[in-house]
Amino acid sequence: MEGPLIAEPPIAMALPSISVIRILVAVLLAGCVQAGASETASYEAERRALMREIERDVRETAEYLNRRELDERVLAAMASVPRHEFVRPEDRDLAYANRPLPIGYGQTISQPYIVAVMTDLVEPAKGCRALEVGTGSGYQAAVLSRLCEKVYTIEIVEGLGKQARAKLARLRYTNVDVQIGDGYYGWPEAAPFDGIVGTAVAGHIPPPLLEQLKPGGRMVLPIGTRFTTQQLVLVRKLDDGRITTRQMLPVAFVPLTGGHD
Repeated sequence: MEGPLIAEPPIAMALPSISVIRILVAVLLAGCVQAGASETASYEAERRALMREIERDVRETAEYLNRRELDERVLAAMASVPRHEFVRPEDRDLAYANRPLPIGYGQTISQPYIVAVMTDLVEPAKGCRALEVGTGSGYQAAVLSRLCEKVYTIEIVEGLGKQARAKLARLRYTNVDVQIGDGYYGWPEAAPFDGIVGTAVAGHIPPPLLEQLKPGGRMVLPIGTRFTTQQLVLVRKLDDGRITTRQMLPVAFVPLTGGHD
C-alpha cells in the first residue's frame, strides 16, 4: 500500500525575459541562415563551372540557335537558382552537372543548358507573365520567376506538383503559382501569357496554348514523340494573330501525358 501523499511547495523557476527569448530566436535564425548560406557557398565553384559550360554549349550550337550568346539576364537568373535544392538528396553531388537527372515518378529535371536556351528563346521581359507546362521539380519555374512578374506552372503528376509547390514556397519564390492539372489545356483563368514554356514533348502544338499566348508572345516546346526525333520549336504569335513556327534544336524530353495525340 502506498503511503500518504505529501504536498511539496512549488519550485520557483525563473522564466527568461522577453528580451532573452528574442536573442535566442535571433541566434537560432542566424544559425539556420548561416547553414543555408554555407551550403550554397559550397556549390559556388561547381555553379560557376556550369555557367561556363552552358556558354560554351551555346557557342557550339549557334548554328541551330541563331545566336552565339544568351541574354545576360537569363544567365544571371540561371546562376542565382540553387539547382541542388531541386534534385533528390542522393543526386546532390551531380546537381551542377550539365545533364538531366531523375526526380521520381518517371520524370527528370532538365539539362541546365536546355533550361537556359528555352528561357532565352521566350525572351522574358520585365513585368511579363509566363506559363510553364510541366512543373517537374520546379527548377524551370524558379528560373523564370527571376525574370517575370508572375509565373504560372502546371503539373499533371500530383506528387510532383505538391513537392514543387512546397519547395518553391520554402525557397520563397513567391511569384510562382503551382496548379495540379493537365497542362495541355493551359491556365485560361490567368491568360493571356507573354511567354509559354513546355517541358514535355507533344505530338503537336496544343491549340489551347496558342489561344492563351498573347499577341507578340513567344512559346517554346518540344514537338515529336518519345521514340522519334524531337525538335525544340519556337512559336510566335504576331500582333495580327498569325502564328509562325521554327525548329531550333534536336532534343529529348519525357512525353506530355494525358493522351492528347
